[in-house]
Amino acid sequence: MPETPVAVAASSALKLRRVSAYRGIRVLAWEGDVLYGCRGYQVVGLQVGKGAEWKVVARFRPVWWRSLTSRSLLGYRLMRDGLHALVILGGQTNDQTMVSAVPGALVTRPPGSDEFHVTHQVQRGKRPLHITAVPSGKIYWGEYFDNRERAEVHIYVSTDRGCTWQIAYTFPAGSIRHVHNIVYDHWGDCLWILTGDEGSECKVLRASCDFRSVEVVLAGNQQARAVAAIPTQNGLYLSTDTPFEKNHVYRLDRGGNVEQVGDLASSSIYGCQVGEAMFFSTMIEPGIVNTSRDVQIAGSRDGTNWQVLARWKKDSLPMRYFQYGNAFFPDGVNATRYLAATTIAVELDDLVTTIWEVESA
Repeated sequence: MPETPVAVAASSALKLRRVSAYRGIRVLAWEGDVLYGCRGYQVVGLQVGKGAEWKVVARFRPVWWRSLTSRSLLGYRLMRDGLHALVILGGQTNDQTMVSAVPGALVTRPPGSDEFHVTHQVQRGKRPLHITAVPSGKIYWGEYFDNRERAEVHIYVSTDRGCTWQIAYTFPAGSIRHVHNIVYDHWGDCLWILTGDEGSECKVLRASCDFRSVEVVLAGNQQARAVAAIPTQNGLYLSTDTPFEKNHVYRLDRGGNVEQVGDLASSSIYGCQVGEAMFFSTMIEPGIVNTSRDVQIAGSRDGTNWQVLARWKKDSLPMRYFQYGNAFFPDGVNATRYLAATTIAVELDDLVTTIWEVESA
């Protein structure tokens, strides 16, 4: 594969050294030094930095027509095919149960099987944006659907490793539009819940891992509208996701103080951490405020100095049908020095996963 056209900021405190790139694979989650992704409806795994190849781990068998659309890049983009979130449950049993989201359903791969099976049909919307597990083994996801009428919105939980699902918490009608993300914070042993989309619907909430306590920490405007969050020892880093205002990176410290620490060229819905370094990617969507047409990755080692480390141009296909330009980061805990991202709807690197080694300047 030709070299990826990535511009690296020479003056940054971080450098990205491109290691490899793979076409047709979307990253999903880290588990230690193993990176999991999907090739259509197959989950594949790669032990990064070991010179290994991607290996098929499990598969989901969709309805027949999705088996066809997912084989072509444009069909895959148009129909939003493939797996879109993944958690791997280890724990004391280390049984490698996997829970994922596909269009219209939550699916689970039980121990000893190489196939995912539907465990919950999504009634509103296509799927959640993320799935989150906590140390007790509970798994959470929040409803993400258009919700123009502002009906009540549920957060679901599984207490039996993805076999069944129940409602864990309900946002009353009129309080939010939908749930963007639920992020586990091991420093605070809590969950951060991010919601949108307008006015007071934009919230950052902190919840106990059993949802007995749920409190609003930030709310009320577009600068509290977030999808991506990175918990660290000194606080929570958030990237905003608004088409109506300029976008920024914020630090919410452990004392509840909020500080703007970085600027972003457009909306951001993915973030990740590699060692002490943090990264947020930007998304290209319709709007008149954020005019950049470059998907970017911004990074910082200290949480204060943020610089663009990579960029790609949005392709010419219409966003409404063939997706916004974006760079996806995997969820999970990354024990390596490598950054992985999948770009979509960009020139040259459409549905390409790139892996870089993160280096100091």
